Amino acid sequence: MHQKLDCLAKTGYVVLNDYRGPAIPSAEWESLEYMDWKSGGDTNFAPLASATGQMDCRGFWDHGKADKYGLWTSNRDIAPNLTRYVEEIGGNYGRVRVIKLNPSDEATALRQLHRDDNNRLNPEGTGWVVRSWLELDDTAGQSQFILREDKDDPSTETRITLHPGMQLLIDTERLWHVVWHPGPRPRYSLITSWETDKVIDHWIKRETRKDKAGSRQLLGARR
Repeated sequence: MHQKLDCLAKTGYVVLNDYRGPAIPSAEWESLEYMDWKSGGDTNFAPLASATGQMDCRGFWDHGKADKYGLWTSNRDIAPNLTRYVEEIGGNYGRVRVIKLNPSDEATALRQLHRDDNNRLNPEGTGWVVRSWLELDDTAGQSQFILREDKDDPSTETRITLHPGMQLLIDTERLWHVVWHPGPRPRYSLITSWETDKVIDHWIKRETRKDKAGSRQLLGARR
């Protein structure tokens, strides 16, 4: 058995408050080194942290490791604000990547519903590995995260409309999931694997409080 978070027990996901930290310029994610790696559609991934610190999108298990204790890649120097975002959360991160998702139609997206293999080689008694998303680019409210408990049963489906600065935490080994992104330009999002522990539980509680003042921090202002 693994240690899991109570807040994920009912639905398998939690929508956090919008990001309110320092502005992150779009040049950070647009300038990263991307790899042609397909997952959930027509995608490319820019590894910020991998199992070895090399530019590698493969699962940590290919290196005999659980998806924890990630090592920063050379992309770290290109994206200092994205790196700081992860480090300031303070938890045990594994894979850290920016996804570039090209537009598709809804039917194509639904064919890509999948679950992640987050906990291979993860020792029992330690924290369950889940994933967070920080939406980076302005999708004009068109993109949707589609979540299902049962891949073939739409009645188990939840859809979450995405916007820049949105933060989500999802147990993607439990839930079938995909993002439907109609476009017109690519969608970018920071995806981080986390070991669930007291640090991540505290982060979730802090980021779901309703007493936070101020307006949403806009990301990716274009020059």
